[in-house]
Amino acid sequence: MIRGIPAIMRNPLAWLERVVERHGDLVAFPMPKTPVLLVNTPVGARHVLQRNHRNYTKATIQYGALSLVTGSGLLTSDGEVWRRHRRIMQPAFHHGGLDQVAISTVAAGEQLRDAWDQSSPYAPIDAESAIMRAMLTVVGRTLFADDLSDAGSDLVEAVDRALRQVIARATNPLAAGPLTRLPTLSARRMRSAVATLDQVTAGIVDRRRAQGVKAEDTDLLAVLLRAAGVGSDDAVTTDSQPWMTDQEIRDELVTLVIAGHETVASSLVWILHLLADAPEVQERLYAELDHVLEGRPPSWKDIPALAYTRAVVDEALRLYPPAWVITRRSAAPDTIDGVDVPEGTLVIVSPWLLHRSAKSWPDPERFNPERFLSDSVSGPGPGPGPGDRNPAYLPFGAGPRLCIGRDFALVESVLLLATLLRDRAVLRPAGVSQPVIEALVTLKPKHGLPMALIPRTPVAEPLHGA
Repeated sequence: MIRGIPAIMRNPLAWLERVVERHGDLVAFPMPKTPVLLVNTPVGARHVLQRNHRNYTKATIQYGALSLVTGSGLLTSDGEVWRRHRRIMQPAFHHGGLDQVAISTVAAGEQLRDAWDQSSPYAPIDAESAIMRAMLTVVGRTLFADDLSDAGSDLVEAVDRALRQVIARATNPLAAGPLTRLPTLSARRMRSAVATLDQVTAGIVDRRRAQGVKAEDTDLLAVLLRAAGVGSDDAVTTDSQPWMTDQEIRDELVTLVIAGHETVASSLVWILHLLADAPEVQERLYAELDHVLEGRPPSWKDIPALAYTRAVVDEALRLYPPAWVITRRSAAPDTIDGVDVPEGTLVIVSPWLLHRSAKSWPDPERFNPERFLSDSVSGPGPGPGPGDRNPAYLPFGAGPRLCIGRDFALVESVLLLATLLRDRAVLRPAGVSQPVIEALVTLKPKHGLPMALIPRTPVAEPLHGA
């Protein structure tokens, strides 16, 4: 593995694929001091993330590097801190708030359409940067009741700079060494990016404190501030201390700024890429959108009828899972798929590998949304879909650490896609090559993704059975 460090840093996805092809689905690496086990079986992955999750912590290089940016937010915290924060934040992600998520998402989608329309009908724009800014707007409106549009470009740039430094450390098995503490250019870039995130989130909190938190406010920031005693004479306390400190609020806001826009934007970018190369999928998607929407913008009430649109989202999440690698460390000895796992073992689970395994998915490299359709499912509402019955499907993780914003992300993805393409077709401009995948904290097209949205003729015939 040490000899493979240059290959890991150059292309970790290809390196993982070569390892599994050569050694199989359970691979133990003879690293000094720390045993390392790559687990690429659905049973093994579910054991680590779900069935025996209490034995597997986030004390890994990956999450240690990420915590330099997010602090002890939900993505990186463990134990009682994670449980306390999850309990406090869960009400803000209740299904009752999804209609507001839908409204904000459609509004951001309409603004994104306008940005495309400001150029000529066939002129491309960088879909990645445009969608990143759009999703950041949705995060601001739905989770913080704030307008982040003015800070959008600075935030997107700061997040990108910070996460590039995170992945540079996380993909290097020697990253925990003393060299990382030197005042290097990388460290200075990290501090600069974190300072921008601190400044923006502090402004969000200051504005809300000045505005006040009302009893009827249900957004995430209101929930966090109430847990710190803002807007209440009876703050929930532990040992005479507020349940949330200012630092903890900062950590969760930075976590949600990153996770709330980066992961959804990543999946939407890859959806457009996949659609551009799949005219037959485009045709069926457009037939559903024309039949359900009849040219108007979508809304929350349309989601149950957008079954194929949801299937397109699910299939893109299979092929390009935003969280392409998950790491855990064993707190006590265990057994995974018959292999003894010593205490302290670093366990690697890769949804990228699991989602593309021919043992779990017929014709795994093919973009085929039909695999996520099921007559036994009434509709594509938030939450698990037909594909979640496959234990090898882990786009949002599994078990108690399942992404808290999964349902928000699914609603956003379905409705933003429907908004963009309700009367448009996606087109890869002539001369633009296939994107190169850059495996950062999420999967990104290395040089952006130039795409055009062009007017299209409505599909005359409705979907069969619609």
